[in-house]
Amino acid sequence: MNLFSSFRMKLSTGHKAILFILLILLVDQALKIWVKTHMTIGQEIPIFGRYGMLHFIENNGMAFGMELGGKGGKILLSIFRIIAIAGISWYLSILIKKNANWSLIMAVSAIVAGASGNFIDSAFYGIIFSESTYDKVAVLFPPEGGYSSLLLGKVVDMFYFPVINTTWPDWSPIKPGQQFIFFRPVFNISDAAITCGVFSIIIFQKKMFKNIS
Repeated sequence: MNLFSSFRMKLSTGHKAILFILLILLVDQALKIWVKTHMTIGQEIPIFGRYGMLHFIENNGMAFGMELGGKGGKILLSIFRIIAIAGISWYLSILIKKNANWSLIMAVSAIVAGASGNFIDSAFYGIIFSESTYDKVAVLFPPEGGYSSLLLGKVVDMFYFPVINTTWPDWSPIKPGQQFIFFRPVFNISDAAITCGVFSIIIFQKKMFKNIS
């Protein structure tokens, strides 16, 4: 047994879940900070040619660019995120204590990490970054202060995969002749973590909840 295997066996389920959450947060925040300090709004960097790219946008709201309008909506969303993160974290602690299915613990951990990652943007990015524009990258800890205040920051999105980019046929009853793009939403690692966690629970729920009383 090598040193790594021995270390892995000594880690409790709770410690593994925490490390998984921290890993997602680290990668998520590192990429967001890089994008903020190296790209302008709307800038694109190809990853898989025209089928996948980094496309920098910011949004004021929820996952995949959806928004809740106005300052009041932003504050309400931030409060909801705090409550949601606390509630899901509490549920995760119960699953760990009950020695629940490992895949369920990882799925819930991914949801906690994703929710926390987007909350960090919303809560703190307005304080620690200058504003990103179409012709200027943001500065981390600008001497003049950030572009907004606590809980009023914007969430950074960057992954864009327009795998299908065509137009509706003229005979189509839906938007004839107009552009059709799939997949249109721009998202980040936190969004992906939440989505993967939720869908894995939906798809494998029978297996995951089998031995939970």
